[in-house]
Amino acid sequence: MRIAKGKTKFVYLPVTTSTVFTSGDAVAMSGGLVIEATSSTTPVLTIGLIRHSIASTDSNYATARLVEVEVPMEKGIIVEATTASATASNIGIEYDLSDARTVNLSGTSIKIFMPVTIVSSTLVQGFMKFLGSY
Repeated sequence: MRIAKGKTKFVYLPVTTSTVFTSGDAVAMSGGLVIEATSSTTPVLTIGLIRHSIASTDSNYATARLVEVEVPMEKGIIVEATTASATASNIGIEYDLSDARTVNLSGTSIKIFMPVTIVSSTLVQGFMKFLGSY
């Protein structure tokens, strides 16, 4: 994922140690630590997108530290995300995530992402709920 439009800033937050992240993953907070968002992460816990990848081969992988997270500074942030088989009929409907990078156009129970533009069948832009609201 990436922020396509909107005002954001970077903040440093404590990360869960020994966790792999890919740059652009949607992240949430749990127990005071950054975690990767999943298909069941509630929108109120989702805070932004992680700035840098973390690999299990990194020298500080198992070290308690702060990581850079891009967080929205205004409502209506437009996020670009991958998906499968997007069509114009998906616009305006609230969907779940499949994982921290992908919108699930079959899931509608968590309702965290609303497509507003279909870039291609595998790429959409839309509103994402950060801290529980668009």
